[in-house]
Amino acid sequence: MRFVGNTIWFVLVGWLTSAIWLIGAFIFAISIVGLPFSRAALELAKLSAFPFGKDVVYVRDLDQIEPTTHRLLIGTVGTVMNFLWLFTFGIVLFCVYLIIGLSFWITIVGIPLGLQAFKLAALSLFPIGRRVVSIETANLIREEKATLELNRARQ
Repeated sequence: MRFVGNTIWFVLVGWLTSAIWLIGAFIFAISIVGLPFSRAALELAKLSAFPFGKDVVYVRDLDQIEPTTHRLLIGTVGTVMNFLWLFTFGIVLFCVYLIIGLSFWITIVGIPLGLQAFKLAALSLFPIGRRVVSIETANLIREEKATLELNRARQ
């Protein structure tokens, strides 16, 4: 089912939305300051091309990093960068995904594609600090995080 969904998505809109992400990645890669934008844009270009069977997790959850002063500083910088992205390509991509999602949503057959478009719309606003992984990997990461939080609560 993932193959069919990804194929239909790519043929109809995936190539276009992925191209927009790649253009954003290229523009930000030109400057050294924009390299983190490029990394996030490349990650989400992959997701935008083939969204079925994939999910997005935060890098801090993937690396199981404890909150420290260094990580909080990086989180603050990431937040500032996310807002810079929001006011450049984020708004454009959000509107594109919203239009695509609504277009698919009005048809019964297109509802799964519309759901993917809405998921990507939310991700397009703040992409910095996220990684694309398989759904199975994302579930494992969330289970490990829940286990760590449970162990912390018991102490």
